[in-house]
Amino acid sequence: MRQTFRSLSCALLFLLSFGAASSLGAQDAQPTPSISTSELDIDLIRQATVFVIQASRFEESLNITCFGSGTLVSRDGLVLTNAHHVVSGASCPGDVIIIALSVDPNAPPIPRYRAEIVQSNLGLDLALLRINREYDGRLIPTDSLALPFVTVADSSSVQLDDTITLVGFPGIGNDSVRDQSGTVVTFISEPGAGNQAWMKASVNIPASMTGGGAYNREGELVGIPTTAPVNPDLPGASCVTLQDTNRDGFINDSDICVPVGGLISTIRPSQFATPLLRAAQLGIRIDTPNDGSEQMNAASGSPTFSRLFFSPSVNEAGMPAQVIRSLPPGSNSLYLFFDYANMSPETVYEIRVTTDGVPNATFSLTPVRWSGGSRGLWYVGTSGQPIPNGAYEFTIVANGIPAETARLNVGEGIDTNPQFSDIIFGISDSEGNVSGNGYILPVGNTASAVYIYRQMQPEVPWAQLWYYEGVEIARTEQPWTDGTSGAKTITIQDAEGLLPGQYRLELYIDGRLGATADFTLAGAPQGALPQVFTTARFVRADTPTSALTAPPSNNFPTGEESIFFAFDWQNLSPGTPWTVRWLVDDLLFSEITAPWNRSPSGNGYVIGISNPSGLPDGTYSVEISLGALRLSRTEARVGIGQLPIDPFAQSDGVRLRGRILDVQTSQGIEGVSFILINELFSVADFLGRYDQSMVTALAITDREGRFEIDRPLSFETPYSVLIVADGYLPIQADGFTLDPEDLPIDLTIYLSRG
Repeated sequence: MRQTFRSLSCALLFLLSFGAASSLGAQDAQPTPSISTSELDIDLIRQATVFVIQASRFEESLNITCFGSGTLVSRDGLVLTNAHHVVSGASCPGDVIIIALSVDPNAPPIPRYRAEIVQSNLGLDLALLRINREYDGRLIPTDSLALPFVTVADSSSVQLDDTITLVGFPGIGNDSVRDQSGTVVTFISEPGAGNQAWMKASVNIPASMTGGGAYNREGELVGIPTTAPVNPDLPGASCVTLQDTNRDGFINDSDICVPVGGLISTIRPSQFATPLLRAAQLGIRIDTPNDGSEQMNAASGSPTFSRLFFSPSVNEAGMPAQVIRSLPPGSNSLYLFFDYANMSPETVYEIRVTTDGVPNATFSLTPVRWSGGSRGLWYVGTSGQPIPNGAYEFTIVANGIPAETARLNVGEGIDTNPQFSDIIFGISDSEGNVSGNGYILPVGNTASAVYIYRQMQPEVPWAQLWYYEGVEIARTEQPWTDGTSGAKTITIQDAEGLLPGQYRLELYIDGRLGATADFTLAGAPQGALPQVFTTARFVRADTPTSALTAPPSNNFPTGEESIFFAFDWQNLSPGTPWTVRWLVDDLLFSEITAPWNRSPSGNGYVIGISNPSGLPDGTYSVEISLGALRLSRTEARVGIGQLPIDPFAQSDGVRLRGRILDVQTSQGIEGVSFILINELFSVADFLGRYDQSMVTALAITDREGRFEIDRPLSFETPYSVLIVADGYLPIQADGFTLDPEDLPIDLTIYLSRG
């Protein structure tokens, strides 16, 4: 759906043209509603909320390519937002990121800065930006910024029915920041992300608020409202034409159409952003050399989905605990499983759910970027949430186009049909005992599967089907000859050896899928466990190439700018998902899961981390896993082997604000400078030198005389204060302290004309 929004786009285009000097719409803007609580500092949150614009250079101007909201999470200009509207790609092809701030809480945002991407995770659709330039392109020293910011909280503490406040910009640059309160109605699970991959809110907000913030009652950031627009070139897309991008004098279908999404109720929990923040705060860059290999299993056609089925729970390997056709009343857990193919990080998918034909927003997943691989098995589900009785229909939608549907009745009686449990894989010994981790097995001649059967009847037809890399390799169909209930072991074998790679077992009862699970063969036997990654080591080297032959080292000096991690591997099939995690002092700062794209066996995979200012002292660890099984962990010390105390601590203290008035008229005075000088200097020292390094913070009053210091201040610290304005007598004081008993600090100051 392509639309032209001439009137709506005027404000945004004006801002891009004139930058920080503009205050368009301030005189006409109406206050937006906000909640009133004693704990939530909504004014601070609004100031820390930014409008993010991606643009591309065209001659001497900028063309808007994408937009969304974001949140300042550090004083020196770190902005947390979604990846889809800042990382350049097919949907958003821009190469310039502009940050617009709320100068007036009731007016549109004003473009003030440019930013760069310092960390991103496309699968989670999260990105961390750093403000590094003025709007006109001039470089900004990082330590010169003093911006309002919010605290990022541990989102795992959020519970169902908790009150949250969603904050962002509701329009395309012509609206002020908005906040809307609601409750958490459910959590949605996905592979690799646990039971809280997503939070669902009871309210819907506009798509332009994607990338903004979700806050708890204490005003802490616990999530990022997230949706993603469909690529404008695809049939299910919706977009708006904002500018005359081809400079032909008209805004029409020949111009760039900026993608837009629908309403948002889905929130990515903040815990997934924590590693990005840690890496940025440590100044660490992670470099994986590109070996020139093509990305395995890359999307080669339209997304497809198949083999949809339901399970009441998921086991520790992400496999269905049971295949079901209905749920009894009182159930509180349900998962939809499906196979997928031809997916990519830019695929936008959603799950639409209806109950008795009525849309069910609680269990639906609004459009988001795909976070899995290009093909495989996936699930979406919820647990701990009562599921009302009714006829449920789940529809998978890819790029705005409905694909496949599955149906399930909730509220039926207990299922008395024959059943199989989930399947556990392992290696059988000479006595028939199966051992191993369950889903990752070493390469050999055999692989065994164990499962529980219940309510089986003699002569009931059943079948076992084995697959390798999606192709059937073995099938057995016969009448059931075991008992009514018990445990059964079946085996697949090949005298010449089973190949490494992805396998699947399907069990059918009377033609109906009764159980299924995937497993991986990789590595050489080490007992019942696979040995895949070998000779893992840290090395000191100048380049990735020289790291291949460098001797291992577990100790590096303080100030080391880069270190490398290398390993060898064996029997790992291309396309097998693997995960590498980096930690410092057991704190995760990077986690990447990707399909293996090297040969099945080889030497010298190298990953490096670096910081031009020197890696912080600490104990660094690298963990390598297949699925949920950790196969390798290697440690090395930098410097003293321990991070500085509380390197990730958020600044605390009190926020100081107030109003400066004319003593005769009691009217607010615009343009007054409120200068806070640090405790090492007096006002006289500052007036004698005018050294910027002496200033702790500076605020300028608005047209109503209001001001706010943009950073938390410490209690009991003796600051010096200088207040100056043209035409008025200055005020100065040394030893100005803040008392915790006086919260909140909201001053009224009067100036006399000079």
